[in-house]
Amino acid sequence: MRTDFKVKKLRLAIANITGNKATSTTLSTALLLSAMPFNAMAAETTELELESIEVIEQRISDTTPVKGYKAEQTSSATKTNTQLVNVPQSITVITKDLVRDQSVQSISEAVRYVPGVTASQGEGNRDALVFRGNRTTSDLYFDGMRDDIQTFRDLYNTDRIEVLKGANGMIFGRGGAGGVINRVSKKAGWDPIRDITASYGAYNQKRIALDVGQGINDVAAFRINTVYEDSDSYRDGVNIKRYGVTPTFTIAPDENTTIHLSMEYFKDERISDRGVPSINGAGDSQLKNRPYDLGDYSQFFGNAQLSPTETETVAFNASIEHAFSNGVNLKNSTRYANYDKFYQNIYARTSVNNAGNLTLRGYRDETKRENLINQTDITIPFSTGFIGHELLLGNEINFQDTENNRKTPTGLGIVSVNNPIGVPTSAFDTPNRDQTSDVSTYAFYIQDQIKLSPKWQAVVGVRHDSIEVDYRNLISNTDISVDDNFVSPRAGLIFKPTAQTSIYGNYSVAYAPRAGDQLISLNTNNANFKPEKFVNKEIGAKWDITPTLSFTAAVYQLERENVLTNDPNIAGVQILIDGQETKGAELSINGHITDHWQMFGGYSYQDGEITKDQGAISAGADLGETPSHTFSLWNKYQINAMWSVALGVTGRSEMYVATPTATTSTVLAGYTRYDAAIFATLSKQLSLQLNIENLTNKEYAIAAHNNNNITPGAPLTGRATLIYKF
Repeated sequence: MRTDFKVKKLRLAIANITGNKATSTTLSTALLLSAMPFNAMAAETTELELESIEVIEQRISDTTPVKGYKAEQTSSATKTNTQLVNVPQSITVITKDLVRDQSVQSISEAVRYVPGVTASQGEGNRDALVFRGNRTTSDLYFDGMRDDIQTFRDLYNTDRIEVLKGANGMIFGRGGAGGVINRVSKKAGWDPIRDITASYGAYNQKRIALDVGQGINDVAAFRINTVYEDSDSYRDGVNIKRYGVTPTFTIAPDENTTIHLSMEYFKDERISDRGVPSINGAGDSQLKNRPYDLGDYSQFFGNAQLSPTETETVAFNASIEHAFSNGVNLKNSTRYANYDKFYQNIYARTSVNNAGNLTLRGYRDETKRENLINQTDITIPFSTGFIGHELLLGNEINFQDTENNRKTPTGLGIVSVNNPIGVPTSAFDTPNRDQTSDVSTYAFYIQDQIKLSPKWQAVVGVRHDSIEVDYRNLISNTDISVDDNFVSPRAGLIFKPTAQTSIYGNYSVAYAPRAGDQLISLNTNNANFKPEKFVNKEIGAKWDITPTLSFTAAVYQLERENVLTNDPNIAGVQILIDGQETKGAELSINGHITDHWQMFGGYSYQDGEITKDQGAISAGADLGETPSHTFSLWNKYQINAMWSVALGVTGRSEMYVATPTATTSTVLAGYTRYDAAIFATLSKQLSLQLNIENLTNKEYAIAAHNNNNITPGAPLTGRATLIYKF
């Protein structure tokens, strides 16, 4: 069976020194021999064999590859195993230890301490994120492959989360405009792992997860992760029930070949919560609206009982990687995922008027999607003179079939804010839309990581995507076909004053097809327009202060072109303009300050604005969901072998919910929130932690979808977690 250590055996002789690799032991022996008289050595030809010596060094765990808050490398940013300090891009890695210590259970919770990224509401039924002024629901990946259904993702089978900021078209293809999220899954390995994690918290939050795995023999290993959660909420009538299981196998027929196989079944059931509406800012010269009565964080506007959402995910993943003797590496990955989702909601459509009334709306939406993705990557190392190369050649084939329909009820209308619960007079049976889309993607890419000298490196690459979208409107019997071809380049130059530091410049481009980030909505007005284009220019620096502590800084400019808008001069006609720009700076730190003190957090400054008039939106208007300042800092301190404590702070400045028009806008006030945790290691097998969020019971709005769908932040909340290793 495989062990926890690498073992090197050395056989030493007076006339001959042999061994696997030169070590300090070999060097010491050689020095000893050099002190002997030369003629004595020459005269004596008898071999003297000494006892074998074993040099033992710790190796990286194959089930826990990253420990602490600092990751060393990434494979998603370049599709090769590259040290983070050598990647010319702003990247934040949320490790498994940080997820555990903060008791994170969702994507939106995970990015709270990531500079430059904020969570959007997603209409209460899906993950939605904002990267550098750009909201997305599709730029989410699983082991480097697209995972773009509109749903909430759990982290029970996630080893770490990689947040890559800036345009990422060369690596990830369509989308990736402001950034992407890549979840790296837990892999089966030969290091035994047996963990049970159980949590109980405020609002009857109950959750249990199991992580078990070990080697079967020298060739195969297995691992299984499961989770079950049943929780209520600080919001009236809102609850969550989810459960999933993921078995994983790793097969290593020889030391150069690795095969990973996994399957996931996951089901998420909850109430679709779109928060509270706004109220008109009477007397405000800037016409700024604000969230309605944010102090009553529990009130549901609409109807919680008639707002269920449910997603069922079935996915299969396979990858095979082989390293040839000449250094060439081949990897092929396949993902098949079947998603079945529906959500129904009754929610606030308007703000609260001066009479204390608002209008409700409702609909039921159903989506079925199949994704089949195959990626092949070949890495070829070679040299041209004194210049080293790591050449990547790859292709991706992606087939995506989607069925989507929406139905509405009748009878919803105006309600009083004193009783904002609506009940329709008919069922959700009036067709509003019925559509299908078949998407085929064929992509080829080439990248070269070039070592020009010990101090200079470069990363250059280009990708060509061919996307065919066949869209059918089943209500109007309209068929639309769109072919998009775009080229996404990336070029980065890296200067390394030392091995632990880098200064870089980067230029990258990404495109988003006209059918929207989910590629399920087209019409004859926009079918023939060019895809949106995103150009990111970035300069940054990275410093591995110690092997366990890193600091990064970046400044950037992200431009969005080919924005679709209504022609202000011709009614019913749409035009393309070069529409928005975000400039900003980011700082981050993560890792061990001392042996006992870990830190994770950062600061970001963003200045996002519309650059040209867009109908009712004027040039110079601030981008929605883009606060000028965000900051976060999580500290964990180990007092002794048993006790540790943590204190965290997160906050942002005020922001518009949506890009403001000439008539109305809603502003979310800035806030600062404090979190804390206490950890007790009771034995080698048992540990306990208590997480407390919003220590000061701050009233604030945490996210929004539009001017009248605003999510109040949770009040003072606690959660206890028991971790048992057996």
